Amino acid sequence: MKRRVIAAGIALTLGLTATACGEGSGDEGAATDGKGKTLTVWIMEGTNPDARPFFKEAAAAFKKKTGANIKVEYQQWATAQKKFTTAIEGGADQVPDVAEVGTTWVPQFAETGALVDVTGKVEKSGLSGDLVEGLKDAGTLEGKQYGMPWYAGVRSIVYRKDLFEKHKIKPPTNWKELTAAAKTLKEKEPDKVAFPVAGGAEMFATAFIWGAGGELATEKGGKWKSAINSPKSVEGIEYYTGLATEEKVSPAKVNTWTEKEVGDAWNKGQISMAVGGNWTPKAIVEANPDLKGKLGAIPIPGQDGGMSRSFLGGSYLSTFNTENKDLAWEFVKLLTTGEFAAKWAQQTNYFPGQNSELEKVAAKKDPLVEPFAKQMLEAGATVPKTKAYGEIQASQVVTGMVQSILSGKATVQEAADKAAKGMDAIFAKGE
Repeated sequence: MKRRVIAAGIALTLGLTATACGEGSGDEGAATDGKGKTLTVWIMEGTNPDARPFFKEAAAAFKKKTGANIKVEYQQWATAQKKFTTAIEGGADQVPDVAEVGTTWVPQFAETGALVDVTGKVEKSGLSGDLVEGLKDAGTLEGKQYGMPWYAGVRSIVYRKDLFEKHKIKPPTNWKELTAAAKTLKEKEPDKVAFPVAGGAEMFATAFIWGAGGELATEKGGKWKSAINSPKSVEGIEYYTGLATEEKVSPAKVNTWTEKEVGDAWNKGQISMAVGGNWTPKAIVEANPDLKGKLGAIPIPGQDGGMSRSFLGGSYLSTFNTENKDLAWEFVKLLTTGEFAAKWAQQTNYFPGQNSELEKVAAKKDPLVEPFAKQMLEAGATVPKTKAYGEIQASQVVTGMVQSILSGKATVQEAADKAAKGMDAIFAKGE
């Protein structure tokens, strides 16, 4: 109830009506008439090495189509969330018309009433059935979709193909084989980390929670409750941390490593096999050309075969409740479909948000791309869709749990129970 009151208050601040919260009151003809208008667009820096030529081309195409100008303002990921929050509190004249919004931010901004529900527009455009399900789900709240999936990344396993061939190791297809491969690599390549159990990398651990059939949290009657200490979740945590504490394939120095530090070690040739993103192989080879042709990739194997679910994250392009929301939707469509969606994916090495475009990527049969595409299409997962989960991540609940186990300060069950208690306290604050 509390969050509904807050949302209603902000909606009034933005000057919204019931109609404005839906598809928008303007007709489609008016939506494409942008003569004399300028759309303000916020884009995060860092995804594309040089996004300016891309947006210059897209802006020219949009002006030709609608007559409207595009003003792109580049934002930093580290400070963007606070900037969005401040802008939303400031009202409709402070927010952008279109913005790149991280998937885990969508629930937070949608609950304020600042984002436009574009469900009807997506369905009317015939796009709904072509969206990658896991990514579509990340931006859908209570059946309403708040933007279009733009690009995404997913984590699978990257490994040294040359070392696997040298030691006659087959790529693992289940957890038992993953353990065996890591133990062989530890024995045969002692100067390298066989399989880092990175205590500071939340999305490494979640894959094994999901892989065992567990969940981070569950929702019932609009209320969230932690499930991280359920028997299945604990089973997954126990396997993942046990690779370090029992199998010793991950040394103590890795206990606090973040995903970035795993990447740094890859770049120095210090890793044999690790969880990594679809952007990882390209980054490794660019930093260490000696590894060109020596890398392989596979989906994260399931406990007894198949695939473990893996975090599917990325960005939406969302329209904000401004007077230009219908015109803004046209720009979102331009960027997230067809030519420009394909170009962005190619330039950034991330995946597009549409199945049809993703299938084109998979069809190229690139051995360093196809496994990630398969993981994303068939086993992508999202974190709980509530703004409270952002606070849970900021409080490092999951990584704190993993690190306490790796350091021997708590048993798996003790650490999971403590994490569950912390999560539930944060969930309760948001109700």
